Amino acid sequence: MLTRLLIFLSEISPWARRVLWRWWYNRLARRLVTDRWTFMNYGLKWPGSEEPVRLAVEDEPDRYCVQLYHRVAVPGRLAGKEVLEVGSGRGGGAAFVARHHAPAGITGVDFSPQAVALCQQRHRVPNLRFQVGDAERLPFPDGSFDAVINVESSHCYGSMESFLREVGRVLRPGGLFLFADFRGVEEMGKLEALLKSQAAMEGMEREDITPMVVSALKADDERKRALIGAQIPAGERARFEEFAGLNGSQVQRGFESRAMIYHRFVLRRKRVAA
Repeated sequence: MLTRLLIFLSEISPWARRVLWRWWYNRLARRLVTDRWTFMNYGLKWPGSEEPVRLAVEDEPDRYCVQLYHRVAVPGRLAGKEVLEVGSGRGGGAAFVARHHAPAGITGVDFSPQAVALCQQRHRVPNLRFQVGDAERLPFPDGSFDAVINVESSHCYGSMESFLREVGRVLRPGGLFLFADFRGVEEMGKLEALLKSQAAMEGMEREDITPMVVSALKADDERKRALIGAQIPAGERARFEEFAGLNGSQVQRGFESRAMIYHRFVLRRKRVAA
């Protein structure tokens, strides 16, 4: 019921999408106080034809969520670069990138003060920091970053156009936008058209990762159920189980039927003409 209401209001009003998703994520930040839940993406299970990512022991419980971040980050060749993650949530993705992709620095920005406070307490990595910020009005000067990461966050924004303008503004010439999110089929078509229309950006790569997301949801179901059972009161678990995409949920069935699809993109900020 909650998911149907959010989808309905999101379709008829960008303002409603922004307000409702902000309410929901702030609710999550207050409810899920455990440091065992530091990722909120649906994850990605490597195809059988590809070798799984080698992870540190501390990352193994979150393997599928980590693998989604890894697939998004790898094309950026982030070593030594200044990186921004917009929509950093509970901070697991930014912390993984900071530790395993060796950027000079990575800044995680999220609209939720509760989530940012949790990240500052939980993730103590020298080249990583978190701050409160709005995806549609990023609090940074022009040309501040070599790469911008955005994973499974943009569907919450009131104006995708404003967000993309901000990405183009804060990227340095030649900088990369490493982006992954889901949409309904028609909405994904509109999103791709919007990405192509950005005067400051040029497309480099697109990948439909929906099958790998479906596989991850199935493989990670038991772990997520256990976390929800341990952290959420019985009367609220159904809503959290739906949000988490557990087996049998509308979210999981939507991806499996391809009513919803999940794509990964790489775009580059055009270089300034000499």
